Amino acid sequence: MKAKELSLAALHPGSIWAGEGRSGRMPPLAGATGWLNSPPLTPDDLQGKVVLIDFWTYTCINWLRTLPYVRAWAEKYKDRGLVMIGVHTPEFPFEKNVDNVRRAARDMRVEYPIALDSDYRIWEAFENHYWPALYFVDAHGMIRHHQFGEGDYEESERVIQRLLAEAGVDGVDQALVLVEGQGAEAAADWSSLQSAENYLGYERTENFASPGGAAPEEPRVYAVPERLPLNHWALAGDWTLQPGAVHLNQTNGGRIAYRFHARDLHLVMGPARAGTSVPFRVLIDGRPPDAAQGVDVDEQGQGAMSEPRMYQLIRQRKAITDRRFEIEFLDSGVEAFVFTFG
Repeated sequence: MKAKELSLAALHPGSIWAGEGRSGRMPPLAGATGWLNSPPLTPDDLQGKVVLIDFWTYTCINWLRTLPYVRAWAEKYKDRGLVMIGVHTPEFPFEKNVDNVRRAARDMRVEYPIALDSDYRIWEAFENHYWPALYFVDAHGMIRHHQFGEGDYEESERVIQRLLAEAGVDGVDQALVLVEGQGAEAAADWSSLQSAENYLGYERTENFASPGGAAPEEPRVYAVPERLPLNHWALAGDWTLQPGAVHLNQTNGGRIAYRFHARDLHLVMGPARAGTSVPFRVLIDGRPPDAAQGVDVDEQGQGAMSEPRMYQLIRQRKAITDRRFEIEFLDSGVEAFVFTFG
């Protein structure tokens, strides 16, 4: 689970979820800056319907791991009176770009209505704090249940079934959906996860280990130390540390190194200039990942970055230990935002 001001991604699902967020009547969605997959939905459109509101942002790994369930619920119950609405509230500036959201929704098969919340007006109306966050609304327009973060899928589906029954829908299938997330949508390996998400911009980063420390807002040539402690990271090459990201300046490439302990490693990154593609190479303990490749690289660790999104770079398939990850960019114009793990 991600909080807007506090990273909670390392917590097991269900650790924090009760007692926050709006209760009472569901606020209208009039603050949306646009809609995808649907015309704007008004209170009149939703009258008498059971509604499930899902706050998301397309680079959030915690939301992405809930998506197989949300998709399945939307499909199973859409003809039984459930209206599924995704509220896309962006974390990073590039997530305000409607073309980026449209592309992500298409690639992730998000086919239900999406309210674009680029100004945070819906987020604030719901008094929401988290990605992902589910709000379960009955046929009278009242918020009856919340779910913040990953997990508790059986309880969530039982709430949907109960609200549909209360609305007078007969014959609701009581079986639970059976899903198994693939790729980046697979559930985290919580038993081996010892690395929490870490933002790279100087305002929120932790454990930056390049010798000499960070020089915010100044182009500087950094180096990676010979040894990195667990959950520390470093830069090599000419970079600028910005408030929310690191920016690669030089044209002959640069590197990011990170020592981590997790099955999966992801990096939110993108080209600084739209329409360009930057090749990169990934190493783990100084070698190509081979069978530990993520979905966005091949066995030799080769990949290309052509759009701002979350890239899965490592998925280990054997015993999890402390590993040293490196990514080398073979051109300039790179922005990297946050590491996440699973």
